[in-house]
Amino acid sequence: LTDHYPLVCHGLSLSLGGPDLLNEDFLYQIKSFLNKHHIPLYTEHLSYCSDGGYLYDLLPIPFTEEAVRHVADRIRRTQDILEQRIAVENASFYAAAPISEMDELTFLRAVLEEADCGLHLDINNLYVNSVNFGYDPAKFLQGIPGERIVYGHIAGHDLIANDLIIDTHGQNVIDPVWALLDQAYALYGSFPTLLERDVNIPPLPTLMQEVDRIANLQRRHSQIHQHTELMA
Repeated sequence: LTDHYPLVCHGLSLSLGGPDLLNEDFLYQIKSFLNKHHIPLYTEHLSYCSDGGYLYDLLPIPFTEEAVRHVADRIRRTQDILEQRIAVENASFYAAAPISEMDELTFLRAVLEEADCGLHLDINNLYVNSVNFGYDPAKFLQGIPGERIVYGHIAGHDLIANDLIIDTHGQNVIDPVWALLDQAYALYGSFPTLLERDVNIPPLPTLMQEVDRIANLQRRHSQIHQHTELMA
């Protein structure tokens, strides 16, 4: 498959924010896999999932200066072992740590800068957190360092209440999330974007309607960008 198609890898268990030692044996296995299949990009969640064992959930990192340094050190070590730059994904979360010293955007920017890594921008996670924690998703999007975006995700979610969304990847993408993706392309250009659908998967022709919608948005913004460059 990798002889015929480009592939990227996305991790769930590196636990970049966790208290346990970084799993370097696992990283060397990843490195071997990436090299064997000529995979140019590995991304991970800006979260943690281990503490004396794997917890099988992506848990939020407290937004503190200490956590910025802790996570950035682990990202840099990861990049040293893999001998390539990685990207971290903004993660959805449902409980804010009471010891946080900054907001999510400030924390994200600080980690990216300190670690000098790429951003895996999850548009649905951005929207989910904006509803659950009451901030403006468009303003958040405008504040990210767009030059660090290397890859994106878009997905559906479950609406539990007006102020609670669960990121399940099990529903169709809703219009406000499509609008945020459109805005992201307008701000930062058309970056590679994956549709996530993990459960409640519809027939392939139905699923492809959303994949095609991503491609159509990318084409439109690429044409706008090319036109702007010609006019300049």
